[in-house]
Amino acid sequence: MAHTFQVTIDSTAPHPLADWWAEALGWEREPTDEAFIRRMVDAGHATEADTMRHDGQLVWTAGAAINHPTGGAPRVLFQLVPEPKTVKNRVHLDVRVGPEAVDAEVARLTTRGATVLHEGHQGPHRWVTIADPEGNELCLT
Repeated sequence: MAHTFQVTIDSTAPHPLADWWAEALGWEREPTDEAFIRRMVDAGHATEADTMRHDGQLVWTAGAAINHPTGGAPRVLFQLVPEPKTVKNRVHLDVRVGPEAVDAEVARLTTRGATVLHEGHQGPHRWVTIADPEGNELCLT
């Protein structure tokens, strides 16, 4: 049996990080359902402390998600955790921008808070490893 999956990234600030990744990938933030959140709070399944406002919208504090605009890729969830990243990622995303666009994407994302970690080459292939604003690594290839 084949399974589907989502990619989950731990974050101390899931909503701003979801915004960063949505912009970085050209993806869309998953829309919030304020009426559903209100119903959950009103029914006692959640509390006001479980919610917050982000960009003027009521959202769940614990996470935010982004999706590919055509639905052709796994959902990426940014999940609230209490601690900052402390060690190197064992899994990361390779973002395929095309060899002609790597330098422009590095410049664009570093302007938005990314940090260049290193550059790699293997035969004719080149990639640049960067870290998002919370230190999560990704490669631009």
